[in-house]
Amino acid sequence: MTDSSNIPVDAAGPVLVTGAAGFIGSRLVEALAARGLPFVAVDTAGHFDTRPEHAPIDRRSIVDVNALADWLETAPPLRAVVHLGACTDTRETDRDYLNRRNLQASQALWTWTAARAVPLIYASSAATYGDGRFGYDDDEALIPKLVPLNAYGESKQQFDVWALEQERQGHAPPAWCGLKFFNVYGYGERHKGPMASVVLQAFDQIRATGRLRLFRSHRPGIADGHQARDFVFVDDVVDTLVALIERPLARGIYNLGSGRARTFLDLARATFAALGAPERIEFIDTPPDIRAHYQYFTEANMTRLREAGYARTSTPLELGVARYVEALLARQPA
Repeated sequence: MTDSSNIPVDAAGPVLVTGAAGFIGSRLVEALAARGLPFVAVDTAGHFDTRPEHAPIDRRSIVDVNALADWLETAPPLRAVVHLGACTDTRETDRDYLNRRNLQASQALWTWTAARAVPLIYASSAATYGDGRFGYDDDEALIPKLVPLNAYGESKQQFDVWALEQERQGHAPPAWCGLKFFNVYGYGERHKGPMASVVLQAFDQIRATGRLRLFRSHRPGIADGHQARDFVFVDDVVDTLVALIERPLARGIYNLGSGRARTFLDLARATFAALGAPERIEFIDTPPDIRAHYQYFTEANMTRLREAGYARTSTPLELGVARYVEALLARQPA
């Protein structure tokens, strides 16, 4: 386990969470509140009132993202900054927009935490791995070589490379880590619309029509539905984030997934089973505009984070899907 005993942390201070009205961010502040840990929730203020899946947040703990820079000028001592706020739409093609949202905003927080000796945790992405030609090992020597398949992945890759260069120049927070999130699923993502996990899309389709449509394979040697992803349950992600807040890692960029690729058929069948519905699966063509950039396989090598003591055994896909469907049904019964 990485020794974090000499990393300065103001344990009494709040944790600043950006993207706190988003999927993972909202679940993180929910977990912090349950543990009695103070936090400051940063996002577009209106999102906290318009996303009913998310637990209510005390309005006194909210900072609108547009006022964050001013708030940071007089901020109280912080325990950590967890930077999850970003444009996560993999279809976004406006590079100037992504540069502002995903690169420059991250650079500003890095610079602020470095100057004030505050630990930083930030969200990278498995999208940085592109087509997987270099594998899915979080070896930092490979990071500059990675070739993402879309502009979103490029923006995350650019910040990873920039962060490592800043560290080499001696400009880094006292403790920092980037987390390459793989395919996170679980309760609290409905506001993501078409970017929500296939579990939620399957839940809605099955309940509405009794069937599910999946993309057919356009790659020789891979059968329809056998495209595979590393699906990771949001509860596992949040548990890891809390552990990293409580015991900061000294440094580094790490994978955060389940460590096991599963097919979309596996996921679909788990959703039908959780709903107690007969399987009816149809395959449709992958839209031409995303076909060339479609990942057919991802699988996180979790060795480094697990050896550091920050990643427990992941929730099996079938159990995670069952818990997710249970939560959805509890809030929108038949």
